[in-house]
Formats: sequence, structure tokens, C-alpha cells
Amino acid sequence: MAPEPLKIGLIVGREWSFPPAFINEVNQRNQGVIAEFVKLGGTRMNEPSPYRVIVDRISHEVPYYRSYLKNAALQGVKVINDPFMWTADDKFFGASLATRLGVASPKTLVLPNKDYIPGIIHEESLRNLIYPLDWDWVAEYIGMPCVLKDAHGGGWRDVYIVHSLDELIWRYNNTGLLTMVVQEYISWDNYARCMCLGQEQVYVMKYDPRSRHYHEQHDFSPALYDRIVSDSLKLVKALGYDMNTVEYAIAGGVPYAIDFMNPAPDMDVNSLGQVHFGWCVSHMADLCIRLAKSDANTRDRYTWGKMIEG
Repeated sequence: MAPEPLKIGLIVGREWSFPPAFINEVNQRNQGVIAEFVKLGGTRMNEPSPYRVIVDRISHEVPYYRSYLKNAALQGVKVINDPFMWTADDKFFGASLATRLGVASPKTLVLPNKDYIPGIIHEESLRNLIYPLDWDWVAEYIGMPCVLKDAHGGGWRDVYIVHSLDELIWRYNNTGLLTMVVQEYISWDNYARCMCLGQEQVYVMKYDPRSRHYHEQHDFSPALYDRIVSDSLKLVKALGYDMNTVEYAIAGGVPYAIDFMNPAPDMDVNSLGQVHFGWCVSHMADLCIRLAKSDANTRDRYTWGKMIEG
């Protein structure tokens, strides 16, 4: 009898083009590995998982999925991406990390929240905060214009380019419960968005964030291209992400990493175009089949994982 095929599970949201293309790509290769949608209806503690690999595209918006994935990691599944790191990641930490890694990154400052959940009494619960904020100090460090954006956001939501201190304060006053970062604005003359898979492959694309348009060809010099690839690998290896995009605002030949917390990156055919979409589908299949056949698992990164195996 033939051995049971290894399984790759896919957890997705509304996206319609990547999931069926990826599942079909894996299944048609006849590699002893099959891909399918994960089906969930409650999870018992320490429930075994039938999957060797799970690709997560939506747990940042569905908390139950994140809990399920952490349990799957506990059972020895390789989860793409690591749900523990994804929970902890934010744009302020990422900017600080990039700088420590030697990757150019805009000056970034994280702000206290504007508003808080019920039960937080400003005079009692927030005694560690200086109030009011010293906005002149913020502007002196960051400069104008600057970018105000959600420290945990994605998809260009809650991102504002502001041109004056008054505008910055006005925008901040309407951010509610979000934790915002203020970031130096890079007046770029070129722009790159890179799909990074398996902490090994970097697919560099020329991108226009104003029109949200990918070019089929890039015009980066060999030296700039090599730096973009090298910096991208540093970032994804440090963060432990096997599926991510890194964006660079390029000014004066310097690629500034301005966004690299994209562990569920856009893989839609309508935005990527057929050429880039085809690369993503094919290489995601390569990565997941390879990992399914390996002994890789997410828990190896953590002390508790080593204790269990010990």
C-alpha cells in the first residue's frame, strides 16, 4: 500500500485567486503531498493536527485561528508564519531591529494611545505617562513631512502622510484605540516590493505605492538589487518569517526599509499581475512541499518546544 500523503493546510479569508491556484499547484505535482483548506469547529487542548505544514493567511483578523495555530505548533506542525512571532511583532520594534541589523530605515517613534478601553482611568491607570505629549519634541526628531501609521496595521490602512504639526496632532486625535508610530518621510525616487519565501528567496519587484501598481520589470542597478536582496534576507531571518514582503523607498541610491511586517502578503493575481502571481504560486508550492517532507517545525524556536522534545 502507498503511504498516506503528507498534508498542507491552508487558512484563508476573502482572497479568491491564490488559494485554489496554490492547492492545485501542490496537488498536480504528485509529490506525495496534498494541499487542502483547513476546516475548524473548535479545538481541544493538545489536539493532534493532521498537517505537516499550515499556511496562515488570515489569523491576524480571526483570533480563534491564532489560538488553533499555536496549538498546531505545539504539536509539531510547521506554521507559516510563526503565530507566536506574529503576535509579538510591530512596526516600531521592526524599525529598531532593522537599524540594529545595519538595514537603512526611517527614524521612527511610537506614541502613547490617544484613547483606552473602559476601565482605564487616566489619573490612576496611566501614572507612568507624561501628559500632555511634547509634540515639539516629536517633530524635532522626525521632521516634516512625516508618516503616521498604525504600529500593528497592514494593507495601507490607517496610514497618513502629514505636512505640519497641527495636521499630525489632528490625525493623532482621531486614532482612537490604535497604537501609532510616527515615521520620517522618505522622498523616494524609486520603490521596491520584495516577496520573501523560506528565508532564502527574494523576488524583487518594482512597485508604485501611489497607484498600487507592480511593474513586470525593475530598473534597479546590480549593486542596488544585491543590497535589497541582502537586506531583505537579514530582516526575514531575524523575524523568522517564511512568507513576507519587504518594501523599500529608494532615495539617492539608498533602499530604506519602510515596511516589512507583512506576514500575510498580498498574493492576488489582480494586484500582482500574471507574471508575479505565477512566481508566487509556484515558489510557495516548492517551499511548502519541501517543508512538509522535512522535519522542520515551528516549536524548535522556543524553549518550551525543546523541553517537550527532550
